Amino acid sequence: MNIINKITKDPIARISLIILLILYAFIAFCDFISPYHPNSRDPKASYLPPSMIYIFDDKGLSFPFVYKTIYTFNNETFTKEIIEDKTKKHYLQFFINHHLFGVSGNERIYLFGTDRNGRDIFSRILHGGRPSLTIGFIGLLIVFPLGLLYGGIAGYLGGAIDNFMMRIAEALMSLPYLYLIVVLASILPANISNSQRFLLITVILSFVSWAGLSRVIRGQVLSIKEEEYVQAAKAIGISDLNIIIRHILPQTTSYVIIAATLSIPGFIIGESALSFLGLGITQPDPSWGNILSEGKELSNMLIRPWILLLPAFCIFISVLCFNLVGDKLRDILDPRG
Repeated sequence: MNIINKITKDPIARISLIILLILYAFIAFCDFISPYHPNSRDPKASYLPPSMIYIFDDKGLSFPFVYKTIYTFNNETFTKEIIEDKTKKHYLQFFINHHLFGVSGNERIYLFGTDRNGRDIFSRILHGGRPSLTIGFIGLLIVFPLGLLYGGIAGYLGGAIDNFMMRIAEALMSLPYLYLIVVLASILPANISNSQRFLLITVILSFVSWAGLSRVIRGQVLSIKEEEYVQAAKAIGISDLNIIIRHILPQTTSYVIIAATLSIPGFIIGESALSFLGLGITQPDPSWGNILSEGKELSNMLIRPWILLLPAFCIFISVLCFNLVGDKLRDILDPRG
């Protein structure tokens, strides 16, 4: 609680933490918050702009409503145009059809517009946040036990074993991170489900991330193993593995907490990059990366920028907030670092 109190005293870290809590609350309850299923399609609603919500009508202040957005054909320019059908208002309703909000009748509200297939981008971004924001925590369950144990054993045993183990870690660290994960992801079978693909991507990102942690832990263990309590544990016959796990590694907790917080953005960016390139979560299931990939088309950048900017902003703000919270944790737990 003392750490949380110190974080909340810093305005930037406090705002970052609040934003992260909001993001995770949104993805936890995205089935309820999103007005539609992320894969629900409406062929007639392809590439519609964000719905305009009105609170004033001809009579003055009104309950929030929207107009149906439709395509029409301009006989003068021979092009399709998007207009609002103002013959009927569709009022915003809450707690409708097991969702937080929606509109009256059979019409739809698109807060962030629609994609090529007429799917609601707001619903897809909420659901797409699940793989993008959870992959970091799942990856930590692989990276940190492996990195801690590997670095702990190398630092504790020392000598030729330490030298051999560190050369392996350094060889892995020397490989180009982005190219390596792209190559590994590209050899995944094409016929696996997105759940299996998500798990394998997590393993791939974890595989290329543990070596740096193990090297730092090894350096700390080299110093900690000379402490008197470690020597006393050796003297009374406690096994080497027990000494490493129960007496040495707990002393690295401060660094581990900092490293964990600062490593999550790498997982978010890695998953988003793979999905953006078509090697991660694939359509129709959403992730921020594959939503972003549709926005990269030049026509969408120029005419429909919201398709690109909205998922990009989600990735940017989540990575930024994790880094700001991690920097504050580093100041609190390791003020000399």
